[in-house]
Amino acid sequence: MFMRSCLTRFTITLSTLAVALGTALAADNPFLGAWELTIPSGAAGWLGVEDVDGHLQASLLWGGGSVLPVDSVKVEDGKLVLTRQHPFQRKDKNGKTVKRTRTETITATVEGDALKLTTETPRENGEGVEKAEFSGRREPPLPPAPDLRHVKFGKRIHLFNGKDLSGWRLTDPNAASGWSVKRGIPIIKPGILINEVAQEEGQPHKHYGNLRTDQEFEDFNLKLETRVPPKGNSGVYIRGIYEVQVFDSYGKPLDPHNMGAIYSRIKPTVAAEKPAGEWQKLDITFVDRHVTVILNGKKIIDNQPIAGCTGGALWSDVSRPGPIYLQGDHTGIEYRNIVLRPVVKSGA
Repeated sequence: MFMRSCLTRFTITLSTLAVALGTALAADNPFLGAWELTIPSGAAGWLGVEDVDGHLQASLLWGGGSVLPVDSVKVEDGKLVLTRQHPFQRKDKNGKTVKRTRTETITATVEGDALKLTTETPRENGEGVEKAEFSGRREPPLPPAPDLRHVKFGKRIHLFNGKDLSGWRLTDPNAASGWSVKRGIPIIKPGILINEVAQEEGQPHKHYGNLRTDQEFEDFNLKLETRVPPKGNSGVYIRGIYEVQVFDSYGKPLDPHNMGAIYSRIKPTVAAEKPAGEWQKLDITFVDRHVTVILNGKKIIDNQPIAGCTGGALWSDVSRPGPIYLQGDHTGIEYRNIVLRPVVKSGA
């Protein structure tokens, strides 16, 4: 009994020591936290590094798509080293298609709140490597969740006048525009903002553009209606960097890529979407980097923090105001009754 008691105390002491050492190591690791990236293409990216039970884990956003875990992460000789696997196909000497994998290695050094990063990936033909440098900076800490009961909103701003595209422009002026307006009848029938995406058979893929407001906003409440076609895919970007997903996900299991989700970051708590072809209402409140989403009258995200930008962000800086932008590069979509009320800051 005495031996068991001593062994138990010894085990507890070792466990306590391990936790203390892990905490100390975590505190000494300058790479921990969230990082705003500008990747080699100039697009926005994001890196999150955390210590989980003494083990490093990291997730990466590379321009578009989702936030995904890296394949490995470590700190070696004062540098953060990440790896990602990139599958590809090539033909062998017999002309047979075989699957291969390239391992990308990203190395980062830190100085204060700034990262310097280098990415190296072997070329598919096996001759040499593709190498590029890019940068990042530490993301400002998330503020505490706001008490929305005490938030005051200003006068309504009708972002879409129902008649034309006044106040809107493409995020990429070189992209093709599929956006047009179906004029309505004042008071009786609202105008509709329409995006039509068409590809010509036998012709190169045509890249259609996203549509943004000329105005930029900080914190606000945004209400709008959207009609999603079958298999439709769009998005409403708040501050130009956080995508509220607009997607034909009716009948699908809950997922952070479904209608009303913060794309790949926050999953709805309840499925509230309607079938494709029906008008749906989005009510989005964004205050102090926390978001509330009400879809068709049901609260599906309740004052939740957004860890960082999402795929397709115009930039990675979470502290600056930005436009509302509507994704138009995927499929056709319709919007109407787009109304924003900015938050009135105390003393303003």
